[in-house]
Amino acid sequence: MDPRLRGDDQCLLESPMNAIPKPSGPKPSGPKPSGKVRWIVCGLLFAAVVLSYVDRLVLPTLKPDLQARYGWSERGYADLAIWFQAGYGISYVVFGRLIDRIGARAGYALAVTLWTLGHVAHIFFTSTAGMLIARIPLAIGEAGTFPAAIAATNEWFPKKERALAIGIFNAGSNVGAILTPLVVPIIAVTLGWRWAFILTGLLTVVWLAVWLSFYRTPRQKKSLSAEELAWIETDPVEPQRPVKWATLFRHRQTWAYMAGRFLIDPVWWTFLFWLPDFFNKQYGIKMLDFGPPLIAVYLLADVGSVAGGWASSRFMGRGWSLNRARKGAMLLAALCAVPIAFAASAPSMWVAVGLIGLACAGHQGFSANLYALPGDVFPRRMAGSVVGLGGLSGAVGGMMMAKFAGVILDTVGSYGPIFAVASCAYLMALGVIHLLLPRYQAVLVPLPETRA
Repeated sequence: MDPRLRGDDQCLLESPMNAIPKPSGPKPSGPKPSGKVRWIVCGLLFAAVVLSYVDRLVLPTLKPDLQARYGWSERGYADLAIWFQAGYGISYVVFGRLIDRIGARAGYALAVTLWTLGHVAHIFFTSTAGMLIARIPLAIGEAGTFPAAIAATNEWFPKKERALAIGIFNAGSNVGAILTPLVVPIIAVTLGWRWAFILTGLLTVVWLAVWLSFYRTPRQKKSLSAEELAWIETDPVEPQRPVKWATLFRHRQTWAYMAGRFLIDPVWWTFLFWLPDFFNKQYGIKMLDFGPPLIAVYLLADVGSVAGGWASSRFMGRGWSLNRARKGAMLLAALCAVPIAFAASAPSMWVAVGLIGLACAGHQGFSANLYALPGDVFPRRMAGSVVGLGGLSGAVGGMMMAKFAGVILDTVGSYGPIFAVASCAYLMALGVIHLLLPRYQAVLVPLPETRA
């Protein structure tokens, strides 16, 4: 047998001719460097996620008012959610593949441009069928958010900091979810609901200008110190070369990531699309009063996002293996979601807020570690494509959950069955991931032969 074949995955190790070049800077041997450029990059990623969630949540925040004004049905709104997730999931795969080719800088710029156009286009429609026309380009553009952010994180952070960085920018989803019910109702009441789309859309234009002027890869960034570059390149620097789809599906690591996203993403989509409606129907909360309960829910989610990434990094710092650290953090997060089964029958709104907020914290802590999986086990040139496949898998699960929610709310009229599904999704996801991937093993694939 060719000695380059590796064990049970039958993947080729890189030959000496194709060996990955070592970083030229000094190897970090002491404490973390003082340079902070990588954290500025993380801040930009955080801001982009905030804006993407603000733009995504303007319509759900306005839903009770627009539904009463224009006569939307629950199933019509569910169809909006379903088709948004269909466009999002398919485009997630496309963006994952595209970002592997063109990089995080150009990929993010394209994504933001597309979603801003779709977001502002909502102002031209009043029916759910019309809103769908605007919702599709919004979905296509927003699908590039996490593939581009994870690609940038893989470029700028070593594995020991990666889950923490992901947890920080992933917390932007909760900040966006907090800001939206605070700002959007005020804009809608004072200026009209269309201005809520226009003014929030302008913010992404500002972010895009900053991104294009600031972001470069570490070796292209002139303000980056040699010390910080060496820290970033603690892990080997890999060339960006696309791989065939068939190669991705041969690895159980791909299936583990896709299965995890399929099981947990639908819960988060449900929170995003239906929480304002839940508080409106269950407790009579009106649009201008959505702020306090939603803020509390997403503040807890923010804590969970950062804590989940911090926990696995902390476990690794104590000498835990990557496998044990990631899964240990995911287990703690999964347990936080279990009590949401009782949220629909909570004796008061604030008890429901606590149970839902705890589940949101669990989701974000779990996802911070799950999102790190492609960068943990795949070469950088493959990670974006795997992230894309996971996004598609999660969107398919989200479509199924949206249909289930629409039928349940139209027939049973209770959120009880929906929250019951959410309560067990994370433990089930961790079980499936562990079954498919008992240990985190790096995927090794051959680099194309170089010509003399």
